[in-house]
Amino acid sequence: MQAVRQCSVCVSRAGGLLRGQTDFSNSIVFRTRAACSRFLRCETCSLVVLQQVENLSQDSLIRRAASVVTDSSSTFLSQTTLALTEALANYAKAVHSRIAFQRRYLASLGKLTAAEEDMLLQVVHGWRAEVRVRCPQLDDCKRYESTWITAVNLCKNAAESAENSGAQQASLSMRTSIQVAQSQVEEARKLSADADKKLAETKVEEIQRKAEYAAFNSEEFEIHEAYLRED
Repeated sequence: MQAVRQCSVCVSRAGGLLRGQTDFSNSIVFRTRAACSRFLRCETCSLVVLQQVENLSQDSLIRRAASVVTDSSSTFLSQTTLALTEALANYAKAVHSRIAFQRRYLASLGKLTAAEEDMLLQVVHGWRAEVRVRCPQLDDCKRYESTWITAVNLCKNAAESAENSGAQQASLSMRTSIQVAQSQVEEARKLSADADKKLAETKVEEIQRKAEYAAFNSEEFEIHEAYLRED
């Protein structure tokens, strides 16, 4: 009987030990699962954060690249605008010089000797030849204008690209540069057009003055011939 009781006690102790081990094992499994769950959540968050950082970096790089494009386009526009406006200004200056000299020549008709008039006329022809030589400046104007138009279109595309990429400040600055360039070129074109208009007026004046001078000389010649016939 005593042996049976001892056996029962051993079985009871063994059962308690087994239950303790089972509970301990279950606790370890639970803690392991919880730790894994936390680890997976952290990994997921890390991946999301990394993806957001990567996307943010890509957007930032695109905006920076768009800003670089607008800066280089603005430089291109500034150089072509300067070249075109200077060419137009130089052409207008040459035309005004010709106009001034031609008017002095017309004012001197009938006041100079024949030799002096011939010399002055040669100078006038020289000015006209210089204008024709410098008129390839007009060719330069056309060439620069073509490049300038290309620059304007490039800047418009750059401004649109900057706006689409989120670089609003770069886009706004680019559009402002375009407006300034267009205003400068328009002013230079106006000066050149005014010079051409005055040159056309001077040509008309020259024709009239020469016709009057020729008529006056013809009248004097006829009077002189009549006087000689009377003699």
